[in-house]
Amino acid sequence: MDLILSTIAVIIFFVLFPGLVFIGSFGLFAEWFDRRIYARAQNRVGPRLAQPFYDFIKLMAKEELVPEKADKWMFNYLPVFMFAAVLTAYFMLPFGFFFYPIFGETIDFLSFEGDLVVFLYLMTIPTIGLFLIGWTSSSLYAVYGSTRTMSQLIAYEVPLLLAGLGPAVLAGTWRMAGIVQFFNENPAFLFVNVLGFLVALVALQAKLERIPFDIPEAETELAAGSLVEYSGRRYAMTRLVVDLEMVTGAAFISAIFLGGYDGTLYSIQIPAVAQFVIGALLFFLKTILVVFILSIIRATFARVRIDQMVAFSWKWLAPLAVVNLLISVFVKVVPGVL
Repeated sequence: MDLILSTIAVIIFFVLFPGLVFIGSFGLFAEWFDRRIYARAQNRVGPRLAQPFYDFIKLMAKEELVPEKADKWMFNYLPVFMFAAVLTAYFMLPFGFFFYPIFGETIDFLSFEGDLVVFLYLMTIPTIGLFLIGWTSSSLYAVYGSTRTMSQLIAYEVPLLLAGLGPAVLAGTWRMAGIVQFFNENPAFLFVNVLGFLVALVALQAKLERIPFDIPEAETELAAGSLVEYSGRRYAMTRLVVDLEMVTGAAFISAIFLGGYDGTLYSIQIPAVAQFVIGALLFFLKTILVVFILSIIRATFARVRIDQMVAFSWKWLAPLAVVNLLISVFVKVVPGVL
């Protein structure tokens, strides 16, 4: 019986929820939600719900062209590595205790001490992939876009890491599931990391290369930036990676700054299935809330120059992240603060 339940848990986790079916659908849904909010903010109608799904299917059926002077191997397989990296990072998020009510234990297949650092490392790989795509495609526009991608990476990556250290210091663990559990048991500590939350939001906006940090793409200057030579399945796969990266980044912020799924739900005397549904709904709503904030930022600001972006990251984001970290250390070491 235990073997059967374990097999069911593995199938559900990796295939259905929060597996491939869910993350793929959620990523495309998040793209629609983002485009819809962006359109409404500009007094436009925006796309219908199924539009991102139609676009993906259409691109998958399109002809693929490879530039004659491009590095064929890199050009063909980089989207696969990017997809694998962001998918692995997604599965490392603390989803395990969704299954507590049903199986009587958490199901964290990819959770371990230090997974916070590994998660942030894996989330860097798609950005490096974008750089390599542009650099090896032999297009001048793509090369310019790739160099801007790498310049942004150096600027926002440090603030994002520093912002993530605050919750880890408070919880006393580098394991994301432990951080979520700590904040569920001590919700007052969530307010300590308000600065870190804001820094992480802005850094995620830059990581996703969205307005006002869409300098690497800058369609009025560089067409599509690093992806200008991509078509067909490769372009569809890369767009899907960006959608998954947005959902994964938003879920990460909702987990370590907003408490994630409320792990104390299993103590409430309601049916196990109801606890599972409530937990999944909380995860969905918090993640969509982060996507909504990113959409509002996108609709509010105009594009900045690359030098302005780098200066903003080092002069404002990094110092604010350090201040947030110092506040977390102070609250942690001084008893009775909260």
